[in-house]
Amino acid sequence: MLPDLAPWRSSRDFRLMWCAGAVTVFGSALTFVALPLQLKELTGSTLAVGSLGAVEIVPLIVFGLYGGALADAMDRRRLIVWSEVALGLLSVLLLLNSLLPDPLVWPLYVVAAATSALTGLQRPALDAIVPRIVPHEQLAAAAALNSLRWQIGTIAGPAVAGGLLAYAGLRWAYAADAATFVISVVLTLRLAPSPASHDAEKPSLRGIAEGARYAWSRKELLGTYAIDLTAMLFAFPLAIFPFLADELDAPWALGLMYAALPAGSLLVSLTSGWTSRVHRQGRAVVLAAAAWGLAMAAAGRMHSIWLVLLFLTVAGSCDMISGIFRSAMWNQTIPDELRGRLAGIELLSYSVGPQLGQVRVGGMAALTSVRTSVWAGGVLCFGAVGLLALGLPKLLAYDARTDEHARRLRERRSGGGGARTEEAVQAPDADPATA
Repeated sequence: MLPDLAPWRSSRDFRLMWCAGAVTVFGSALTFVALPLQLKELTGSTLAVGSLGAVEIVPLIVFGLYGGALADAMDRRRLIVWSEVALGLLSVLLLLNSLLPDPLVWPLYVVAAATSALTGLQRPALDAIVPRIVPHEQLAAAAALNSLRWQIGTIAGPAVAGGLLAYAGLRWAYAADAATFVISVVLTLRLAPSPASHDAEKPSLRGIAEGARYAWSRKELLGTYAIDLTAMLFAFPLAIFPFLADELDAPWALGLMYAALPAGSLLVSLTSGWTSRVHRQGRAVVLAAAAWGLAMAAAGRMHSIWLVLLFLTVAGSCDMISGIFRSAMWNQTIPDELRGRLAGIELLSYSVGPQLGQVRVGGMAALTSVRTSVWAGGVLCFGAVGLLALGLPKLLAYDARTDEHARRLRERRSGGGGARTEEAVQAPDADPATA
């Protein structure tokens, strides 16, 4: 049941990425709580807070696809470092705006859109570099450990944010976020170079289309994208947590509400040893997504803050199970020369959904009520996941032991000695497809 620490022990670069990511996630979680709270204080509108998702969607789509092409065409470490620097500068802009006598609203939307664009550029490289630095048989364990890193940051971040916002103010949350980027940049600079294949094409629409055609040809991959997009669209109510906390007469619990989802994920990660023994990963993704919807529906119906926190924790556990198996399916079956572009498509599946979900939950809350928006979204999620499962038989039938793509990539990597050695990564003519 204990988490498998093999990737941590076997790969220096994995350890560096893990630590840098943990620091970044902690700082970003501070802003994740502070930004909607500041909008709530400045506007008092659920629709204004939910509109954060609207301004983030287009940059995420455009730069997510382009970032995937970049990850296949240039040094992935360089892309990670420079986007991390730019994200840190955006945190500084939020800090400066909060220091104004009358903070402005429009910079909050501008920074949210720019952050979304930079995330789109960076995240495919972060995802695509993992199969290069971790042996093939350790990829499921690496996914669980990366999720554990995220959970630690998103539990500690909101908890600290609650104290900072209550006793020190928004400016201190933004300042702490900016400081964490300094640490993460120093750590990522120590990563070994991760150059593109010597015959990699420059980023182009044709290259992006090639990745899209490959994804379309893999119906089980399309299933993972569709399931997650649907779950987040209908059952991701984080944008209205400040309003839900007020309605439950528990504004003091806002930080706990944000921390409940990653707390549930943490419980799964700390007992994730069993995940390496699950081979019908597509079926696990479907069941976990359906359970996520039911847990959110229950949270929306509860009148006790403690029961709401309980069901949010259950939802976080389900989301973690889905995430581990989706990541394992992607990393175990997608060839390295396409990994960046497919990571860009994956980014859209697990990021566009939450952005659209914010718009959905904010708009529905304005038309009906906060609690109705939460529980009805959970019910819609459960029904939509069931329909997708019926229409995607290849997803339900996927088995990592027998799938032709997983077997081919497993043989390819074992023939090349597993994960790339540091010397292979540094060689300018190294072919990442042999990793």
